[in-house]
Amino acid sequence: MENQTSILNRIHSLYDSFFEQEKKIARYIIQHHQEVVNMTISELAKACGTSVATVTRFCRKCEVDGFHHLKISLAKEIVHENLPTAVSNSISREDIGQSLQNILANKIEEMQQTVSLLDEQTLNQMLDCIQKARMVQFVAVGNTIPVALDGTYKFSQIGIHAVTSSIWETQLAFALGLGNEDVMIAISNSGESRQVVKMLEVARQNGVTTIGITNNPHSRVAETVDYHIQTATREKLFLNEFCFSRVSAMTVIEIMYLFLTVGQEESYERLSESENLMADEKV
Repeated sequence: MENQTSILNRIHSLYDSFFEQEKKIARYIIQHHQEVVNMTISELAKACGTSVATVTRFCRKCEVDGFHHLKISLAKEIVHENLPTAVSNSISREDIGQSLQNILANKIEEMQQTVSLLDEQTLNQMLDCIQKARMVQFVAVGNTIPVALDGTYKFSQIGIHAVTSSIWETQLAFALGLGNEDVMIAISNSGESRQVVKMLEVARQNGVTTIGITNNPHSRVAETVDYHIQTATREKLFLNEFCFSRVSAMTVIEIMYLFLTVGQEESYERLSESENLMADEKV
C-alpha cells in the first residue's frame, strides 16, 4: 500500500508543533479549505489575522513548496473527496440529523486516512515481533488509556501475553522488568507525553522492541520507537484546540488483532475457550 499523507491530514498531525500564529492558519484552513483554494496569500493572512511571512513559514512546515502548492494540494483533495457536498464541519443540536452525518463522514475519513498511512512491510515486521514476544506491554496516559486496555484484552484473548494499567506508576514499574524478548506498544495522540516517552526510554535501554501509535510522525514518541504507525484525526474540525479522538488508534489495534488472529488455529481455540468461559455470565 502506498503511503500517502493528505495535506489536511498533515496539518492535523503537525498542529501541536505550530506556533500560535501558525495555529490560526491551520484552524482557518481546516474549517475553510474549499474557500482557501480561491484565496491569495495576502487574503489568507488577513483572514487569519497574521502575516504573509507567517503563511509562507506555515507552508514550509507542512512540507509544501509554497502557498500555490498548498492550494493545488487542497484542490486535489476536494476533487477526490468522497464526502457528500452537503456534509460540513458543524455540529448543532438545532440540526441533529445533519450533525450526525457530519460526524460520521469525518470519522470515516479518519479511518480511511489511517489505513492509507500504513506501510505494509513495517506492519508485517511489527506483527512478527508481537507474535514472537514473551510479553507485550501497552502503555498510555490520559485519554488513550482505553485504547491500551482494549489492546490488552484483545491480545490476551488470542493467547498473546499482554499487560497494561490505568495507573502510570504501575506501567512504569512493569516496564522496568521487560527485556529483549518483549514488546512495548506506546499509544499517544500527540506523541509528546513525557510519561510515555520516559517508559519508552526505559524499554529501549533494556533492549525491548518498541512500537508507537501517534498522530504526529515528528513527535518524540515517533522518533524514539523502533516502529511507528501514524494515525489520522479530524477532531480539530469540531473542537479546535482539543484532540482526543480514539477512533484511529482503536482502528490500528483492531487491524493488528485481526491479522494476528486470522489463519492462526491456536488463536481461534483461545477465542472459543474464552467465549465458553464467559457464556455463563450472559443472560
